[in-house]
Amino acid sequence: MDPAPRICCLDLDTFFVSVERLFDPSLVGRAVVVGGERGGRGVVTSASYEARAFGVRSGMSIRDASALAPTAVFLPGRHDEYTRHSAAAREIVERYSPLVRAASIDEQYVDFHGCERLYQRPSDRDGDATILRVVREITATIARELGLPASAGIASNKSMAKVASGLAKPRGVLLVPAGREAETLAPLPVRKLPGIGPVAEKALVERGVATLGALVAADHALLAQVFGRRVDEVRRAAAGHGEGEVGRERPAFREHDPVGERVGSISNERTFVERRRGDAAVILAGLCERVAWRARRRGVKARTVTLKLRYEGFETLARSATGEATACDVEIHRRVSELYGRHRDGARAVRLVGVALSNLELAGAQLLLFDQGERRAIAVDRVREKFGYSALHLAGSADGGRDEGDGGAYHGRR
Repeated sequence: MDPAPRICCLDLDTFFVSVERLFDPSLVGRAVVVGGERGGRGVVTSASYEARAFGVRSGMSIRDASALAPTAVFLPGRHDEYTRHSAAAREIVERYSPLVRAASIDEQYVDFHGCERLYQRPSDRDGDATILRVVREITATIARELGLPASAGIASNKSMAKVASGLAKPRGVLLVPAGREAETLAPLPVRKLPGIGPVAEKALVERGVATLGALVAADHALLAQVFGRRVDEVRRAAAGHGEGEVGRERPAFREHDPVGERVGSISNERTFVERRRGDAAVILAGLCERVAWRARRRGVKARTVTLKLRYEGFETLARSATGEATACDVEIHRRVSELYGRHRDGARAVRLVGVALSNLELAGAQLLLFDQGERRAIAVDRVREKFGYSALHLAGSADGGRDEGDGGAYHGRR
């Protein structure tokens, strides 16, 4: 692969907040938090830069965010609109390159290899200048046509482009020339590298490794204590040698897999910034309906349901239950609740909860053959298609905002 900087990471800045501001321009310039009503049980999914100034971050509980930013506007969110605007942004990007891969609802990777001649102008001094101009045109088009701010990083590989997009925020575009990756990364905190989370960051800093330059120079055995078998991969990325192709978006089943082969997984997690004892079960209900909804959208069912718990001290526990394949919110929640009841240590505070579906198989059955729970779930999906994901939620979920103990029914938003 050509080492020239032709991989772009395009990130829609504070995406959910930016979409909300399209519907209510009075929110511009104000602290805005998306994820739930003030003081509710949800988690922050997006926070404006004004809210971040108060210390609000994605993944934080709404209750904590409410305490930190008492003057902020809190919104439950409208996932149908976020999906629509994400698709519209992608359509704009695809005008400029045939190879676009979504990393998330607000982030896309674009491969411009071979596109230089298509867009080259006599005023461009080289191919880098051409691609830089084109990406700036893309972000300007997204702003003009959709009213959404975007930032972008351009580099020779995905991880470097991701870092560059972060450095370009807000509303900027940064190109890292070939050969300048290591010097760009060296002074940055280790957390800036994709794949290094707060736990790994803490462990590295405790070992005297605070920057990516220090990580590259650190002893292999010391880094292995933190990353295990991933140590060589992480060190290469920290030196600027990441994956040089955007890859492909993987469906639940590979194209050559026979129908019914069980591959892949679907998961969602929530991290508590502070230790929590009372909210985990509520958050789990919301995670169950989220993974079930994703499974139905992908046309699969899961035989295995896994509960993930991380306690204070960062000890992580994963317990699974395998049974009849399902994509029903209520059934998945029932299995997770049983696992939670058996394995939850009530004396310890929880730092993270997660739900994963695996042993996937194609759904394939007709509606009349589905059980009552799955027919109800499909009816819920139809309501969500019309009114948005947040229109209906399991009672007792963080999204539903109801009391615990009634996870078998749905409640509509008011």
